[in-house]
Amino acid sequence: MNKREIVFGLLDGGLDGNPPQPIIPAAFFTHFAPEFHQGPAGVEKHKEFFRSTGMDIVKIQYERPFPAQPIASPADWARIPLLDKTFFEPQLEVVRGLVEALKAEAPVVVTLYSPFMCAGHVGGRETLSAHLQEDPDAVKKGLQIVTDSLMTFVQECIQIGVDGFYHSTQGAESHRFSDPRIFTDYIMPFDLEVMNEINRRCPFSILHICDYHRDEVGGYDDLTLFLDYPGHVVNCSLQVGDRTMTPTEISKMFGRPFMGGMERKGALATGTEAQVREAAREALRQASGRFFLGADCTVPGGTPWENLRAAIDEAHQWTQE
Repeated sequence: MNKREIVFGLLDGGLDGNPPQPIIPAAFFTHFAPEFHQGPAGVEKHKEFFRSTGMDIVKIQYERPFPAQPIASPADWARIPLLDKTFFEPQLEVVRGLVEALKAEAPVVVTLYSPFMCAGHVGGRETLSAHLQEDPDAVKKGLQIVTDSLMTFVQECIQIGVDGFYHSTQGAESHRFSDPRIFTDYIMPFDLEVMNEINRRCPFSILHICDYHRDEVGGYDDLTLFLDYPGHVVNCSLQVGDRTMTPTEISKMFGRPFMGGMERKGALATGTEAQVREAAREALRQASGRFFLGADCTVPGGTPWENLRAAIDEAHQWTQE
């Protein structure tokens, strides 16, 4: 089986694993140094990472933050600029190069930060959160502009030929907002506007419920908020509130395959190859019926690629034991 068959095979059969997966796919993601964010250097670094780790998807990192704007009051959000294709061109160049070079071998997905996350680039995360609590209707106008900008990027990527997106969402963490309606009324609708378009036009996308800022704003106490979010596969931490869920529980909750099982700051980042292999085997022993081995989020910079390759190798061998 080639990598495209392995990954798209996740969508075949029941979530109970019947018929069983011939091979369990695996992939991990990391940010590269700034000199590899754009142009041919960005294309080549992604190719090197894909080849070196043996991972089963080409996941293109998004390295084009929305430009910062002076935001002093909630009303200022309505005046942020709408971005066109020209702004995204350096990122689109990387997308074109990788689709051309690697799509025949593996599914190509593009990292896509949510409108809420991109708005944080514009005015600062703390300012955005404060203004959403002060005057969410005013901020909503800016979130719509950010969403419209993102839709331009999404449509261009689809036209280039990507298979889908790795859509990252934030905003419902346990300590982010005291009023949960800020997420459900002012963040979720813009997430869904983008994600429903992706779901309509793409054959394979990943919903990533991101807890990258767990130390700052907490994790998630309730994943049911995301049950209506599109995505063929769901990727998140197993730590939900005070309990550790299993891949099978999350897969059944969402009605789709689960991706994850390994801690980004655990053995992958700091362990020996032997420790990584054992951690991968432990994750695989707990795998859901339809499973994609990965981390709960982007692994830290400096994580040895050899460790990532070892974990991926364990996944590929698992059904052969």
